[in-house]
Amino acid sequence: MLEKLSRLVLRRSRTVLVVSVLLALAGGAASATLFDKLTAGGLADPGAESGRAAAVLDAAGQGPPNLTLVVSAPRGVDDDAAVRAGTALSERLAAEPAVANVTSYWTAGRPPQLRGHDGGEALVGATVRGDETAVNKVLDDLVPRYEGSRDGLDVRVGGSAMFWKETTELSQQDGAKGEAIAFPLTMIVLVLVFGALVAALVPLSVAFVTMLVGMGVLWLVASATDLSVFAVSVVTLLGLGLAVDYGLLMINRYREELANGLGTEDAIRRTMATAGRTVSFSAITIVLVLAGLVLIPLPAVRSMGYGAMITATLSAVGSLTVLPAMLAVLGPRIERGRVLRRRRPPTAAGSSPESGFWHRLATFVMRRPFPVATAVIAVLLLLGAPFLGIRLGMPDERSMPESSQARQVTTLIRENFDGAELNALQVVAPRADAGSPEVAGYATRLSQLPDVGRVDTVSGSYSRGAVSVPPGPAHQRFAIGDGLYLSVVPSTADPDAALRLVHDVRAAPAPFPTLVGGTAAVSVDTTDVLVDRLPYVLGLVTVTMVVLLFLLTGSVLLPFLALLLSALSLTATFGALVWIFQDGNLAWLFGGFTVTGTIASTIPVMLFALSYGLAMDYQVFMLSRIREEYERTGSGTTAVAVGLERIGRMVTAAALVISIVFLAFTVSGITYVKAYGIGLPLAVLMDATLIRGALLPALMRLGGRATWWAPPPLRRLHGRFGLREVATPPPATPPGHAVPLASSRGAEP
Repeated sequence: MLEKLSRLVLRRSRTVLVVSVLLALAGGAASATLFDKLTAGGLADPGAESGRAAAVLDAAGQGPPNLTLVVSAPRGVDDDAAVRAGTALSERLAAEPAVANVTSYWTAGRPPQLRGHDGGEALVGATVRGDETAVNKVLDDLVPRYEGSRDGLDVRVGGSAMFWKETTELSQQDGAKGEAIAFPLTMIVLVLVFGALVAALVPLSVAFVTMLVGMGVLWLVASATDLSVFAVSVVTLLGLGLAVDYGLLMINRYREELANGLGTEDAIRRTMATAGRTVSFSAITIVLVLAGLVLIPLPAVRSMGYGAMITATLSAVGSLTVLPAMLAVLGPRIERGRVLRRRRPPTAAGSSPESGFWHRLATFVMRRPFPVATAVIAVLLLLGAPFLGIRLGMPDERSMPESSQARQVTTLIRENFDGAELNALQVVAPRADAGSPEVAGYATRLSQLPDVGRVDTVSGSYSRGAVSVPPGPAHQRFAIGDGLYLSVVPSTADPDAALRLVHDVRAAPAPFPTLVGGTAAVSVDTTDVLVDRLPYVLGLVTVTMVVLLFLLTGSVLLPFLALLLSALSLTATFGALVWIFQDGNLAWLFGGFTVTGTIASTIPVMLFALSYGLAMDYQVFMLSRIREEYERTGSGTTAVAVGLERIGRMVTAAALVISIVFLAFTVSGITYVKAYGIGLPLAVLMDATLIRGALLPALMRLGGRATWWAPPPLRRLHGRFGLREVATPPPATPPGHAVPLASSRGAEP
């Protein structure tokens, strides 16, 4: 297939470039309206109990409050002028067409929980109806008309709707800042690697096309289904990293073939048959690893999975079409704009791979494999030890920068109001009779649970097993359709108490079927679904990787070895994740953030998928070249040393580039986005240094002949379906040497 693609690209190189430019322009044009189609949030499972509870309340127009106004009055909220202005403000908000369920200090009988401790502030809560996109549009119109000085009152707007609106806007700004940082730094690295401006510009050009086309594809996907705003950051930054990685591999091989005396067209064909094969296989690997994210029913996680799969596919397509077309047009002019003396490739005449750093390092390691492997594994496990103390939670306003309006409002509420109101649970009974005495009995029992401060429902308000407020007009809103719901307010603002309360309420006997929702219930359900689905994700990754890596290497042991190495490369990542973001160490080094004592539940899963995919990506780069050298020489030790030398510099450069790209995430003001910016580069660098430079050659040497072993039926299967495209056959086996894997005998270790 790659041979046919090579012929097509060489014959129609200019056409390929024109079409790619047109597609990039179309994608860029579509991206102008992309953010209007994307949703914020997406960290809750719609099919979980909390999601179904929210759906029932939304359908009844009684969704949980997502808009909060903090109203300040200079003479106190109980001053006559403040009461008149506050009442008018509340009534005006209730009359807004997209707003429902308005609860105000002044219109709800002045309950003390809606009044600030100092008496100078009061709360107005409401529900903005619609999905995240619709809510954002309503807020664009609503906020300017309510915030600021209004009739002698000072109004500040917050709530979860503002939180997700600001998250969307900040993600868009952070993506632009990240690209502005990543592009010039990547260009500098590429110039240092290639020593020539033209050669450095080629992979960046492919990356730019990939990103723009990817934005266009996201626009199409968002037109057909819900897509989270987080997918954009994945497409832009991962697209830059992967396209440059693949470009490094392709251009390095192309220059090697030119140095070996091949002409432009023959060098491109040879590059496509070797490095091109590796790129296509690498992209398939990443897509299949990230496909596991689709098994997790959280819209944000699925969206990032879709974005990453789209990006990996487009990066490979661009590297196998646009890049060779550019090489065909440029020819030897790829070396123009030289700023550094050109290094002689190890395959060129007069150059020996035995003299290179990676060859010497691999040889050193393979002379003493057991102590090296033991030391490296011990270091990785030690760095990963903090992960044993991980505590998962949901991101809240503290994950936003201090300049965030939603954060400021929520912090003010926590400090000056009864913050427990923010953690209220909604117990939805879709088929309960609102007039049944069972409702009062159930509410009474719930009010006696530990950590329950108050229960509100159609039959009144309850506290400590007794009616605290008889039913009145304010309680009528708890009747919904053919059923009702209860609001269970914790007695403390402690988030841990709210989580315990979710389990207690769900375990309490109920006279009718109920669904427990609310922020704390969402947190519990999100963590549960991630834990429940993780074995399926791991199973899918393991099976697909074993099959694909067997087709690549023809070995039974190497696929499992690659899986082990990729997993070990993540230990330091997850340990650092807990040590920095949960425990707060070195927070100042990464722009500062608020330490909450927990890690957002989705971060470990997303980091696992992205980091594992990239680690397997580099494993494919290395094993493909080692396999090629093994088929050429028939020697396991020679294949490892020479293969690492020939691919080592490019993999190091690729790891550096993609680390720079991901470090751009650290400019974000959102804490859990910063976590990706630290975790992903750390995993990549661990894989490119300790894993590739020490652990891989050590374990392959310890594996000896078994490293390349496969039983006869599998050897025959690999001979028929194996993914190998070696242009030159392996040499005849000298006396005393082991024959390559394709024979019936073992291989030299």
